Amino acid sequence: MEKRGTGWRGTLYRIIFKADTPAGKLFDVLLIVSILISVTAVMLQSVESYDKRYRDLLIAIEVIFTAIYTVEYVLRVLCHPKPWRYVTSFFGIVDLLGVLPTYISPIGALAGKPRMLQSLQAIRILRVLRIFLVLQMTRYVDEATYLARALRSSARKIAVFLLTVFTLVVILGSVMYIIEWDENNSQNGFRNIPESIYWAIVTLTTVGYGDISPQTALGRACASLIMILGYSIIAVPTGIVTVQFSREKPEKGKAARTCAACGATAHAEDANFCRKCGAELNSEGDE
Repeated sequence: MEKRGTGWRGTLYRIIFKADTPAGKLFDVLLIVSILISVTAVMLQSVESYDKRYRDLLIAIEVIFTAIYTVEYVLRVLCHPKPWRYVTSFFGIVDLLGVLPTYISPIGALAGKPRMLQSLQAIRILRVLRIFLVLQMTRYVDEATYLARALRSSARKIAVFLLTVFTLVVILGSVMYIIEWDENNSQNGFRNIPESIYWAIVTLTTVGYGDISPQTALGRACASLIMILGYSIIAVPTGIVTVQFSREKPEKGKAARTCAACGATAHAEDANFCRKCGAELNSEGDE
């Protein structure tokens, strides 16, 4: 019996999963182009004018590409040395979700929303992430790793910041409710504290939808202060992450020395022990 990874399975695996061969690159480029066409067709179906004029063509494109992606998914499972690892991986789940909405769309039709599940096919756009492999851009994964570590290291500080902002909008919303409340209870939108808190969030984040606005002079003065405060608050999480990112990322020309015990980085070049947990450092992180 032919083992996985040899014979036709091995050849198919190198074409489908690898981008370091001409055949593999061609396969991935054709796949990305087809995904862009498929997602465009799904989006056009949501536009009533295009749907009426080109409905049959758009449905045909959807059916054809769904059939192609179904065959592709089956082949990926068949030729992968460890099928379950692929099925449960990020791209495995994305590949499955790319074809699943078409097959379960009758459920949406029975629920009175025939396009609801069908429109989820736009998730196929996530498959375009394979372009990183095609263009050999995997070096940028290191940058993403540094950013992820910076976010994890900043989690507590950001949590405290969000808690502070939450407390602030509750206080500001309550104050504005007291200032703007009137007997008619309907003139300016501050009908209750939850709606006033919603206004405070929109104003503090400088979004400013304008659906609720203060009418009194005191209310407008408070709103002005909240808007100005919003600009300073927005810069806080950016500064937290930036500082942590600079600590995690190694200096130019130096490799990051990573502790095998706790994963901490940004150690001094001549450090022998981890700055965080004290474990001995090895030279795996050096170049």
